[in-house]
Amino acid sequence: MSDPTRAPLAVPGLSTPAGSNGAGGPSASLPDAAISIQNVTKSFGSHTVLQDITFDVPRGKITAVLGPSGTGKSVLLKVVIGLLKPNNGGVYIDGELISTLNQKNLFRVRRKFGVLFQDGALFGSMNLFENIAFPLREHTKKNEGEIRKIVHKNAELVGLMDHLRKLPGEVSGGMKKRAGLARALVLDPEIVLFDEPDSGLDPVRVAFLDELVLDVQRETGATIFIITHNIPSVMRTADYLGMLYQSRLVRFAPKHEMFDSHDPVIHQFLNADLEGPIGMDEMAEGNTPRSTFSGEPVGVGAPST
Repeated sequence: MSDPTRAPLAVPGLSTPAGSNGAGGPSASLPDAAISIQNVTKSFGSHTVLQDITFDVPRGKITAVLGPSGTGKSVLLKVVIGLLKPNNGGVYIDGELISTLNQKNLFRVRRKFGVLFQDGALFGSMNLFENIAFPLREHTKKNEGEIRKIVHKNAELVGLMDHLRKLPGEVSGGMKKRAGLARALVLDPEIVLFDEPDSGLDPVRVAFLDELVLDVQRETGATIFIITHNIPSVMRTADYLGMLYQSRLVRFAPKHEMFDSHDPVIHQFLNADLEGPIGMDEMAEGNTPRSTFSGEPVGVGAPST
């Protein structure tokens, strides 16, 4: 008997084109998915934050999810981690439906994740070394020599070797982000999640962080999933893009196809245009994207309009 919590490898999207050429034909085959988000709807009371979201996060690639503020990006991240359960649909991690897992198995799946939070989420009373070492002490039985070696390896990767004895309050915002990234990497995660990694950083520090993200991906081969609204950052880092607007997925496709898209929402957002469906209040009823509400397909393989 098959396991109902484990999806077959050919879950919707895995055999579907990652984008389209504008005429409905495939332009690229989506690689194996590390994360498969299927028909996810999440509501809080009468307010629906995510509506029928479906797309796959390709393994070993950098995927970014974009959208105006208030469109459910951070909620989507929490659903992916398993901190929130969707009202409908589900998230598969390596084929396992996480909403059906017990605590023990959910913890096992979460071990595949490393997470960089917006502000780094460091412990203020611990120096950077102790912050980076914290997951190793909490979740492994490694001795102090092994812990020191792993911390130094990751601190060197993010350029923090000379600052490990400093407290978070003694370093810049950029250093806090780098320390948070080093901590996210110490358990050798298969998937690294970034929640607005550029938040609070100046453009130069964002560019350095982007280069670091690329270095980490090349060094580790991890799947990287980024929640952001920073277009220059996405242009430097991402392989695939998803666009959320008014709780729905407008489209998911390789980066070059998204930037070539004629969809009014995608075009306006990626070009920072004043003209288009997105207004100052992105949740206003008059700002509805045609491709999302006209009955046309959205998400994986949806044609540009």
